[in-house]
Amino acid sequence: MQLNIDQLMVFGLLGFVFAMLIWGKLRYDLVAFGALVIALIVGIVPTEQAFSGFGHPATIIIALVLIVSRGLQNSGAIELVAQVLIKSGRSLTAHIGVMSGLVAALSAVMNNVGALALLMPVDLDAAKKAKRSPALTLMPLSFASILGGMVTLIGTPPNIIIASFREKTQGEPFAMFDFAPVGLVVAVVGVIFITTIGWRLIPKAATIYNSPAELLTAADYTAELRVAEGSKAIDQKVCDLDEICEENDVAIIGLVRNGRRKAGRARREHIQVGDILIIQASAEDIDRFLGHLNLEYVGSEQHGSGLKGIDLSLVEVVVAENSRIVGRTAYDMRLLHRKGVTLLGVSRQGKKISQRVRRLTLKAGDILLLLGPSNSLDDTVNWLECLSLAERGLSVIQRDKAIWAAGIFFIGILLASFGLLYLAVALAIVVIFYILLKIVPAQEVYRSVEWPVIVLLGSLIPIGAALEASGGTETLANGIVALASGAPAWVLLTLLMVVTMTLSDVLNNTATAVIAAPIAVNIANSLNANPDSFLMVVAVAASCAFLTPIGHKNNTLIMGPGGYKFSDYWRMGLPLELLVIMVSIPAIMYFWPL
Repeated sequence: MQLNIDQLMVFGLLGFVFAMLIWGKLRYDLVAFGALVIALIVGIVPTEQAFSGFGHPATIIIALVLIVSRGLQNSGAIELVAQVLIKSGRSLTAHIGVMSGLVAALSAVMNNVGALALLMPVDLDAAKKAKRSPALTLMPLSFASILGGMVTLIGTPPNIIIASFREKTQGEPFAMFDFAPVGLVVAVVGVIFITTIGWRLIPKAATIYNSPAELLTAADYTAELRVAEGSKAIDQKVCDLDEICEENDVAIIGLVRNGRRKAGRARREHIQVGDILIIQASAEDIDRFLGHLNLEYVGSEQHGSGLKGIDLSLVEVVVAENSRIVGRTAYDMRLLHRKGVTLLGVSRQGKKISQRVRRLTLKAGDILLLLGPSNSLDDTVNWLECLSLAERGLSVIQRDKAIWAAGIFFIGILLASFGLLYLAVALAIVVIFYILLKIVPAQEVYRSVEWPVIVLLGSLIPIGAALEASGGTETLANGIVALASGAPAWVLLTLLMVVTMTLSDVLNNTATAVIAAPIAVNIANSLNANPDSFLMVVAVAASCAFLTPIGHKNNTLIMGPGGYKFSDYWRMGLPLELLVIMVSIPAIMYFWPL
């Protein structure tokens, strides 16, 4: 396979991008944008095409879908559905079936990260009431949300990218429900597998850390509380507080005095003014315990108004794989000085934390409890690149606007489905109505957009175009065809799906779709086959990231609350991916004949 100089440069640049994304030490949007700049400098991407990706229909539609998803959350439309369908007292299998079916259905009409974030608190609460580990149900919930996104055009970014690429190559994009025949079959079969067999494959070790016997739940934080003047704890021994701790579901696990932590749990130490109690409890129990003993949050004094300030709020977030704070401490990042936000507590898969909270090196999957001014918390969460769990009863729901939000969205989708409005225009109209009705307040519009994904997509689209223009995609396609020389067409479809799935498990699914789509069309052209069949393969495979916690944000989101290890995902994920291949290839060949 002879490569020209342009192809060598493009492949070298893509190899660099893949290596950096797999390494994961730099944010994926910065890696992609840096690659775009390099491509411009060396001449791979023409200057006039430099920022064409940011005006690409796929980029605009993804941004609009994220804003619409925020509107559906704010209105409480989804909450009403959950209240009707989610009931206590069900068996574990029935609960997983209902929750998986519901999150899959929601993911078909809204961003699947948002759908998971909405139902995850419901699932955690159900696990707590049933006295079972959330590890048994969170992975099924995450996987089902990913499966549901395959059903419609707006369910997942790869579908939007594939539809836009089809418009470029064939003059017409895939319509809203063109993905439904294959996506629905895959989602239904996948949810049935998850409900009946899949959850049983989760390693038992993953469910032990937060068992009722250990009294450690997914919501437990290691936090620091200072003994203030006038506190009821002054002059008492740590062990004297056992009864109060039991009443408030709090465990005191250490004491710090003059910046030094006392040995063990310091149970015989007399508490003094200025001492710091290190405790383990849920966010609600921490606050109740603090009020009971007249303690104060470490760092709260620097907010000026202290705990009595009406503008202070708590927010719970999950540290994502590419978060800015991974591998660093709150002290290193000067979080309080820069953003006016205090790191109050950390939950790490139920493990005991021996270091001071603000000097703890944070990892992907950690859950953080942050305290700060209400008007700056969202910006801080975005700056940290963490995933918010604010839906756990901390956000204000405008339930009186649920019908309006659902109705406007339904009309917009209907107009786009019948071709009366271009999808981007229909979604833009929905967004405008949401803003006018204050379903999405003006200040939330830009915060609703996941800008790193937008930058990633806007940067990679010109590079993907350069790969195609250089003949690189044709070279790759010919290599895959030669590898399966003489084999039936379904073998090529399967090979393309396996390659794309593998990429999606270690890369962002958006990046995978951008790179794989032109390869799929080139394979089809070399076989004189229907390109739609191969594009559908990429659409399904790019969304199937079930083997690792880094392949999809939903898998990262559940890592901390579920107490999962990196190696836990493939136990259920590998059989699910094999099942998707077995089901989707025949479905694609039936609904999109070669």
